[in-house]
Amino acid sequence: MPRRASDSVPDTFLAEIREQPEALRRLVDARADVEVVAEALARRGVEVVRLVAHGSSDAAASYGVYVFGLLPGWTAFRDSISLSTYYRAELDFSRSAVIALSQSGETPDVVSYLRAARERGALTVAVTNEPRSALGEAAEWTLQLHAGDERAVAATKTLLNTFAVLALLAGVAAGRGDELADALRTTADRIAAALPGLEEAVAPIATTFAYVGRMYVIGRGIEFGTAREIALKLTETCRIAAEPLTSTDLSHGPIAALDAMFPVWAIASRDECLPALVAAAALARNAGATLVATGNAAEEVPDAEFCLPVPEAPRAVLAPLLSLIPGQLFAAALARAKGLDAAQPAGLTKVTLAQ
Repeated sequence: MPRRASDSVPDTFLAEIREQPEALRRLVDARADVEVVAEALARRGVEVVRLVAHGSSDAAASYGVYVFGLLPGWTAFRDSISLSTYYRAELDFSRSAVIALSQSGETPDVVSYLRAARERGALTVAVTNEPRSALGEAAEWTLQLHAGDERAVAATKTLLNTFAVLALLAGVAAGRGDELADALRTTADRIAAALPGLEEAVAPIATTFAYVGRMYVIGRGIEFGTAREIALKLTETCRIAAEPLTSTDLSHGPIAALDAMFPVWAIASRDECLPALVAAAALARNAGATLVATGNAAEEVPDAEFCLPVPEAPRAVLAPLLSLIPGQLFAAALARAKGLDAAQPAGLTKVTLAQ
């Protein structure tokens, strides 16, 4: 009997998921760099934060919109790279900070956007695992992710630390740096404690879902970035057409596609958006979809066939860092069940060149 691809190579993707707690601790230990950047933002009197990225980093940008809004109360949004880089729109960056996110630091149009914004007066910050990259060299300030060498193409350590560094920067800007740093250390401990049980729990679910070719991943509010990232992981590592949706978006058309062969992954965190998430999950279940409930409020989602709860975050704003983990582990287990190498998805490289 021929061996599957996943049987013939080490599971690098899974190994790097397991390395995330230590990577997160390294980032927190380097918080002095974050404090310097926060001071620069305060001196400049920044009024708007523009986040730019692609892929997993763009999922982190979705999270960043919420942490900057909830902690220092700043206006933050995911900006259009095309508007500046391709359409050459004359935008006013004078009261803006541009935070450009790229794990490799080599995504061409992210670098081009940051350079143009800096020329027009923006304070520019690169968030990258490679400070000597093109992005790091182009920015005034660089926040290194300290994730260590990430060998798998599909991001895990760098993605988690991108979420974390945005939360830490927002916390320092809000005068809550010590609180957020302590909470991130506790989060690292809770991830480490939860990993073995979650890894065991996802294996039989992955076997059940080996036939799946499409899926919705729903989240709301601060967990929408989590939904975007899990959908991307399932797409790139498992060849699933996974689409992220807010819990409200589901009822505006996409629900019509659901049936017993179209599962829904629902991220339920115990916050103000939980009632909307629970209502959307009920709609999906009534449409016949198989429902997987995850997050720290997973057990509050009625009638889910599968439940993958995670520990409570020490601060509600950090819940997505824990909610990411079941999705990563599920992608690793499902890729293996399908005979795929999650570390080396077909057609992808570590540095993704935007087209």
